[in-house]
Amino acid sequence: MSGRFITFEGIDGAGKSTHIETLADWLRERGHGVVVTREPGGTPLAEQLRELVLHAPMDALCEALLVFAARRDHLQNVIEPALARGDTVLCDRFTDATFAYQGGGRGFDTAVLARLEQWVQQGRQPDLTLWFDLAPATAAARRGAARAPDRFEAQDEAFFDRVRAGYAARAAGDPGRFARLQAAAEPAAVWQQVQAAVEARPWW
Repeated sequence: MSGRFITFEGIDGAGKSTHIETLADWLRERGHGVVVTREPGGTPLAEQLRELVLHAPMDALCEALLVFAARRDHLQNVIEPALARGDTVLCDRFTDATFAYQGGGRGFDTAVLARLEQWVQQGRQPDLTLWFDLAPATAAARRGAARAPDRFEAQDEAFFDRVRAGYAARAAGDPGRFARLQAAAEPAAVWQQVQAAVEARPWW
């Protein structure tokens, strides 16, 4: 039995992390095995690569190569085994983030990203992507109150405008997979959107 793969996407500060554990608990209460993970990261190797991507100066191609290297290890050692067991995998970011941040934010060639996506993922895509859509100015205010910024969080609002547009392009290209959530709402209202998007799928 194959499990289900649900990804959480959005610009930094959109509230993804607030709801991923809530959904995990909700699914476990209904008898589902759940694995919660993140990208870049999720394995010892991928977590090391994450630190480089978030903190070491590099260009967009280097970022993309490191992110996809981390993704390959993550897929092989965490995501695919969990799905093969029949678990539901909840992942904080996946390839849509690469197209949004490196493709949209950095302006890197999305045709190259698409080729890397094909090589690394071999057709694996999420079953559902929850896109926490939020205006960059609102997200910036949330981030400033929460933590010191990394290389990406320190970018200006125009960068995050491009990232948001990158997510919109991915959603337009695969509308059946995406659920666009209004992340500016109060947490309880956002959770209702998450729950509705999951319950709308015919899997459960």
